[in-house]
Amino acid sequence: MSRSSSHGEAKKMPALPRPSSRPPASDSPTSNATAVDMPVRSATSLTIPDSVILVSPQNEILLLHRVKTSTSFASAHVFPGGNLSEQDGPCPPPENLSRHEDGPHYRRAALRELFEESGILLAKDRKSGKMLAVDEATREQGRKLIHQGKATFDEWLAQQHPDAEPDTEKLTPFTRWITPSANAKRYTTQMYIYFMPLPVNVDESLLKELPQEGEREEIQVPSSDGGIEVTEAQFLPAKEWLRRAQNGEIILFPPQFLLLYLVSGFLDQHPRTGLSVEEMEHRRNKLIRFIHSGSPAWTDKCISPKMTKVAADGRTVLALHDPGYELKGSKRQGESDYVVLVRFMKGSAREVTVALKKDILKDERSNL
Repeated sequence: MSRSSSHGEAKKMPALPRPSSRPPASDSPTSNATAVDMPVRSATSLTIPDSVILVSPQNEILLLHRVKTSTSFASAHVFPGGNLSEQDGPCPPPENLSRHEDGPHYRRAALRELFEESGILLAKDRKSGKMLAVDEATREQGRKLIHQGKATFDEWLAQQHPDAEPDTEKLTPFTRWITPSANAKRYTTQMYIYFMPLPVNVDESLLKELPQEGEREEIQVPSSDGGIEVTEAQFLPAKEWLRRAQNGEIILFPPQFLLLYLVSGFLDQHPRTGLSVEEMEHRRNKLIRFIHSGSPAWTDKCISPKMTKVAADGRTVLALHDPGYELKGSKRQGESDYVVLVRFMKGSAREVTVALKKDILKDERSNL
């Protein structure tokens, strides 16, 4: 990776992008369709991407930002991720509800796409369990070979070490998102969180390959049309990403904002700096326990955002309890306690906040 040293509101709800970073070339966030405008689209129209919330050894979060020539969500900051490929393994057919569940195909795709997009390799020796360290030049060559279809991720890993494999076991599911049924572009996106080893446990050669806090790293990512997209990769505390979004410095769509909000509540408690490794691990463990808690647990929540009302300040209130059209009648559920408030403007999302549903209802009653 080459490093850089620099550091009229829409009245209808636009299509929410999937919470990852590489949409199809034809994707666009500018649809203004609502549930009453368009018929329900079949399950076969759902693209099946996944995405990774990558937590660094310093408990910072990686976001990618398309710059310069990119046209797909060009100004949004997103988690790394992308669409499944045949090399990731078989995926259940559209009519099978397990298509919307965690599985080895999603996990393999998540780590492959992370590598293709950012050059960050999360692989291990299957015998020793030790993380695999590969020099930058070799990783850059591997990214190109895999993207060009000249090698699969597994084939390239085997060339680096005979016992190398993607570190899929350390991926923890952290919600699934299904685009509302009225939108023209729809996704069923599996989200994961991955904790890189803490500084005392990580190989020095792995640590020095990561951008330091606040350092922007420019990455050349091959695009679907054979060109090159320039992407900035940056690790920052979750609360700093949220602050920048709330100040209008960056764009975060509701899925990214909500998940960063939840992560920040555990990893960014005061004080944020000067922590012992034991305290950093303690915060991680609390977050992991939270992700596995709830009814359903956050590992199993399936969320299809639904516009429920317009707040007094004109922002859209998105309910998160609906699991999506494809899962109606199943046991899958979304999130019932939180809502997201957002101002959609020309296909963009601004003034995003997370609130408890009970507080929004209380405010509504007080204004009656």
